[in-house]
Amino acid sequence: MAQVLVLTNDDGYDAPGIAALDRAVTELQLGSVRWVAPAAEQSGCGHQITNHRVLAVQERDRGFSVAGTPADCVRLAVSELVPEVGPVLSGINAGGNLGTDVYNSGTVAAAREATLQGRRAIALSHWIRRPLEIDWDWAAQQAARVLPLLLDRPWEPGSFWNVNFPHLDPGAPDPEIVFCELSRDPVPPIYRRTEEGYQYNGIYGGRPYKPGTDVAICFGGAIAVTQLRV
Repeated sequence: MAQVLVLTNDDGYDAPGIAALDRAVTELQLGSVRWVAPAAEQSGCGHQITNHRVLAVQERDRGFSVAGTPADCVRLAVSELVPEVGPVLSGINAGGNLGTDVYNSGTVAAAREATLQGRRAIALSHWIRRPLEIDWDWAAQQAARVLPLLLDRPWEPGSFWNVNFPHLDPGAPDPEIVFCELSRDPVPPIYRRTEEGYQYNGIYGGRPYKPGTDVAICFGGAIAVTQLRV
């Protein structure tokens, strides 16, 4: 039985990023594709698993929407919805998943869960440099550049790839693809006090980083690729 690529994300089934990823996979003719993605946005949910309520599943045009988290989607894909599941691609996330973001990212958690289930996996994200907006056609083109490089490499079980696209000015040349290490510097927990409580007020692009790490590479205008292990 031929393997099927499963696409998922944490921005939800109707997000433009998963459609861009689908276009990249279709362009590359990587094989059959099925989406198994959250029915609603699950950004920042980390590796949350749903054990104590029923997960409603709706069959859609490209696959299935699941009333659960990205990790739930992968577990259902592997066990019930797509028996022939091969590689799992998660994204393209609207926003970076760099450095310590990998611990709270639902996008990365989906790839991690696929790895735990014995599948190859890649998480893809697009940093947002305000006030610019994401060009999803450009993101699809960059995904089509990166995916063959990673899928053609020998797979190391227990590991997966985390990819972050930079946010370049319109018309800029294609960025370099750089394999690098994960930044260990956390995003400063900056909050603004309000009458109701505290509102997070950090600036993503103002986070600290060391030269050569994924944050530095992505902020510097290149595609940052890191290998993560469970």
